[in-house]
Amino acid sequence: MSADGAIVIGWWELALAMLFVLVTGGLSIAMSLKLEKDLAIATVRTYVQLMALGFVLRWVFANQTWYIVIALMLVMITAAARVVLKRAPDAPPGLFGNAALSMALTGFTVTFAVTALVVRVPTWYEARYVLPIAGMVVGNSMTGIALAVERVFSDMESRRDEMLAMTALGATAWEAARPSVRTALTAGMMPTINSMAAAGVVFIPGMMTGQILAGADPLEATKYQIVVMLMISAATAIGAISAVMLMYRKRFTDEGVYLEKGLRIQGRKPK
Repeated sequence: MSADGAIVIGWWELALAMLFVLVTGGLSIAMSLKLEKDLAIATVRTYVQLMALGFVLRWVFANQTWYIVIALMLVMITAAARVVLKRAPDAPPGLFGNAALSMALTGFTVTFAVTALVVRVPTWYEARYVLPIAGMVVGNSMTGIALAVERVFSDMESRRDEMLAMTALGATAWEAARPSVRTALTAGMMPTINSMAAAGVVFIPGMMTGQILAGADPLEATKYQIVVMLMISAATAIGAISAVMLMYRKRFTDEGVYLEKGLRIQGRKPK
């Protein structure tokens, strides 16, 4: 047990947790799901990546400088942008910059607003606060952004005949795409809204659980969790709106004509 009363998990107990994975793998074999290989790879990555993160954060906390903190945030944002585009197979090529820009806008704005105005850290680049909050902001908003980006392009594709007719009759790209944009933003933000509605009744959120297990007062842990839930909602909204607004125009020519599948390779993309 640590000095603050938290129960420490030893290396033997950490290895013992593999039993949960073995049960999952056994169920996969019994049900012929063929997920054993993916499960094994994911388990190894979980151990390696999180242990590596633990050592990196321990070093960063002891040797923090503003440029190390910003560099780590940029790594998070870059990785998140790649995941967003990977989950949107209908998205046009060349959107990595737009995805990274929307993630950066979300990550930096919300993270430093929380640390400066709510938590009020003594040093603006205090790694112990900035990096965990940035990780929650980027990680949670990434899911909403990915959903919104995937939905806007898939919905526009399902409405292609309607959009072609609208643009042929003089509608602008925004007028033609607006219903799809609204659908996409609703899809991207709804999971966060549902989580907020269920928090404290259906489940105990992760950050609150972690603080309670670490020995924090439940009421103080609740305050932090409320801040986290509200910042995630803002991050998801900012990220989804900025990503969709930056990207939807890529499905149109410079003149505002919707690009059908057969014309997308040859069609001029907007500058």
